Amino acid sequence: MNCLPFFIVILHLTNTQNVDSVWTWTCKNQSCEKVRVQPESKPISLAACKISCDPYGTLWPQPTGRVELGGELVPVDPNNIEINENGNENKLVRAGYRHFQTNLQKLGKGAEDQSGKGAKLIVTVKIEDPSQMQLRLTTNESYSLRVSQSSTGSINADIMAPTYFGGRHGLETLGQLIIYDDILNNLQIPNDVYITDGPVYPYRGVLLDTARNYISVDTIKRTIDGISASKLNTFHWHITDSQSFPYVSRSNPDLSRLGAYSPRDVYTPDDVQDVIEYAHERGVRVLPEFDAPAHVGEGWQDTDFVACFNSQPWGQYCVEPPCGQFDPTKPKLYDALEGIYKDMVRQFNPDIFHMGGDEVSISCWNSTYSIVKWMADRGWGTTEEDFIKLWNHFQTQALERFDKHTKEKLPIIMWTSTLTKKEYVEKYLPKDRYIIQVWTAKNDPEIFELLKKGYRLILSNYDALYLDCGYASWVGEGTNWCTPYKGWQSIYNNSPYIYNNANQFLGAEAALWTEQVDDTAVDNRIWPRAAALGERLWAEPAHTWREAENRMLVHRQRLVNRGIAADALEPRWCLQNENNCPT
Repeated sequence: MNCLPFFIVILHLTNTQNVDSVWTWTCKNQSCEKVRVQPESKPISLAACKISCDPYGTLWPQPTGRVELGGELVPVDPNNIEINENGNENKLVRAGYRHFQTNLQKLGKGAEDQSGKGAKLIVTVKIEDPSQMQLRLTTNESYSLRVSQSSTGSINADIMAPTYFGGRHGLETLGQLIIYDDILNNLQIPNDVYITDGPVYPYRGVLLDTARNYISVDTIKRTIDGISASKLNTFHWHITDSQSFPYVSRSNPDLSRLGAYSPRDVYTPDDVQDVIEYAHERGVRVLPEFDAPAHVGEGWQDTDFVACFNSQPWGQYCVEPPCGQFDPTKPKLYDALEGIYKDMVRQFNPDIFHMGGDEVSISCWNSTYSIVKWMADRGWGTTEEDFIKLWNHFQTQALERFDKHTKEKLPIIMWTSTLTKKEYVEKYLPKDRYIIQVWTAKNDPEIFELLKKGYRLILSNYDALYLDCGYASWVGEGTNWCTPYKGWQSIYNNSPYIYNNANQFLGAEAALWTEQVDDTAVDNRIWPRAAALGERLWAEPAHTWREAENRMLVHRQRLVNRGIAADALEPRWCLQNENNCPT
């Protein structure tokens, strides 16, 4: 990496300077030091110091290519921004411009009276292939950004990218280069910048469970805002589970009528389309998951497709109440599944699809007489291997029904499970079709076995990436099963590079399961911790969280400024006194 971080901070003072400022910040050893203002000296704001002092300025995640931040900090007029569409009719690019301007307006609220007192900002995004409208695992998300000042004094920001998704990342970087100076009460930008950038991993996700507790569309949109701001690219929507069925299926609306917590706690086709379009404009794919054959229950009451629903004592049949999983021996089950798959394919137009496969209970199937008899009629016993054959019967039938409604055979994601054990996985889950999402601990031998066998993986190890850990148990005393709480530091340091075959990892994903979360808590459970994953997956930095801490505190403030209730990480004193808090 070529990082040229230092530039002269020349502040163009106006009559709006806060003459009561008694503190200033000065750059020493790539950190900002808070000192008293000396007589006749001009104070420098913390924001101005930070963008000039750190090798990566205030950028999150850090760029992966060339980074040149130089020249001077120049005031920008927030009311004089020219968007140079350059004849571009791409609706995504136009949406990207709108979102850039919206974020800038939020940043510049305090500088609203600065109209006419700063330079004009001219923004141009050039997309090499505007026809690439869908984010795929093979999409090029790179970009280059150049900021320069013309002879007339205007600031030109030129972004070039192969696809819109890279161009959108360039707009995010440009927005992060613009600071609000609370001493001079204006927006400022470095007038000499060149950055080349692109992600290390193609899959960078956040999972949100909206079935254990219903999560509103507004909260989902804020989650997508945070994903976009942190250059993650996937919103994994765990939309149904045994506790509720809020997804309104066109093919079977009774599922949500019976299975939602209330008639209002549903996701209508219009809601789903709203979320998809909202995410698409912000460079984020919406990955639907219909978890099966386990994790089903509510909504299916009028069918005979579910075994062990709410069986008690639940601990004998599942990992949490209410129990429930599909009975693979019911032929009409696959007709119902096909309808759901058809609905989801038409709505989401996915490039990949998640079929779940999590926590299937052999004891549930084994306790169901009709299932055991069906197996016996085929000469099967009741060993684990026999039930794996039953599971494969389900998975094969379900996949055939899914494939009927896609234009191509999409990659299918499945959670690690008994089916992915070394003695079964190659027999039942072809590696050219299936991607395995690993949720077990990072030292699980199964991960190494899957890598050895050549599978593509997504890392979601619970000992670093489960964001619901570290709270009181909800099914007993003490703390929940995956305690302790996962701090942003452990997430930041959790790299797929700990494995020798790291190139088989498509990326990673942080997960928020919502047994103990609803709208009141989603923002601060996910953010800013998931942003740590954003830098890890975008840049795969060689350093630890310690070198990123100052920028992380800035990014957390950025998320808050954009309306996301990101959790505080440290006292504000630590933000203003860099490197004085960590031991």
